Amino acid sequence: MNHAVPSRTSQAVALTRATIDRPTSAEGSADAQRLLCEGMGFTPPPWLLPSIEARTRFVDGQVQDAIAGGVRQVVICGAGYDDRALRFRADGVRFFELDHPDTQADKARRLRAIGGEAAVTLAAVDFRTEDVGAILAGCGHDAQQPTLFICEGLLVYLDEQTCHRLLAGLAACAPPGSRLAVSIATHADGRDSAQVVASANARRRAAAAEPWRTILPAGQHLDLLARAGWTVSRVTQSPTASSEVSDGRLSLLVLAAIG
Repeated sequence: MNHAVPSRTSQAVALTRATIDRPTSAEGSADAQRLLCEGMGFTPPPWLLPSIEARTRFVDGQVQDAIAGGVRQVVICGAGYDDRALRFRADGVRFFELDHPDTQADKARRLRAIGGEAAVTLAAVDFRTEDVGAILAGCGHDAQQPTLFICEGLLVYLDEQTCHRLLAGLAACAPPGSRLAVSIATHADGRDSAQVVASANARRRAAAAEPWRTILPAGQHLDLLARAGWTVSRVTQSPTASSEVSDGRLSLLVLAAIG
């Protein structure tokens, strides 16, 4: 994403999540999201709630399942103000968060303010140019140990080539037993993807600073995952944000395994 300040869309997502009743681990904080949002100075539109709630519950469930199944590493790409490192804190589980430097700097400040900096390892990254595997290795991720990778609400902001680069980079440091939980933006078959993206951005107030870049037919988007090394095991449709969504656009929630 191209922005010189912390991501407004990430803040909108976090503020929306703070209104949702969500599970918490025995050691986790149920107030984590609200505390991380302290002082954010705007109110997100109510139409965001259905889609954000669906994907939040989907990813929360994957985090809980992974930890219960013995996975001890969780990597969140495009994390924004994600609270899961605090909410699902568990003995021996490490959380790594990757995002734009400006958003990471603000997230680090907020974590320090609530005493949560030890719960997560933050790393700044430009997904367009940097090797995600090298970034993760540099901050202590063990590529020999199973990992849950999360790309929630991220790929739509990256161009298709960068999406492939990121997904393949994650696959390269994902041993057997690893999983990927990802949301993808799709449109109806037979539409021109560039025109769909342009039309969608024309309706978005945040498009100038944080434009959407990748919206594809579902089959093409799932093939992108496969070409990057991921085997899709589950696809769920997320509720549309509005009845006025054009071009048959949908958000799909996808679970995939390595191989």
